[in-house]
Amino acid sequence: QVQLVESGGGLVQAGGSLRVSCAASGRIFSPNTLGYYRQFPGKQRELVARMTSGGIAVYADAVKGRFTISRDNAKNTVYLQMNSLKPEDTAVYFCNAVLGGVWVYWGQGTQVTVSS
Repeated sequence: QVQLVESGGGLVQAGGSLRVSCAASGRIFSPNTLGYYRQFPGKQRELVARMTSGGIAVYADAVKGRFTISRDNAKNTVYLQMNSLKPEDTAVYFCNAVLGGVWVYWGQGTQVTVSS
């Protein structure tokens, strides 16, 4: 079993920055992908950014150039630095882990609110 514990998030003004992090514990093995999805009210979760254990990152077009994903493989922790935040970034952000391309796990979600 794998547990994902998220931290960070909160309320920030437009143009500000926030960092969220997610620590994975349990039966973690490589290859794996850690990342974040977000969910707007009434919508399905959508990818924000993800990074493989080999260091390959993928970003949603909406966040390219503003968000940066990184990870510490020794700690099985992924970080999402969010800069130049916009009100439309307001959502619940969910940590996601995919192990071996098959097993998928989700964090509990953290609210990010950007005020205008």
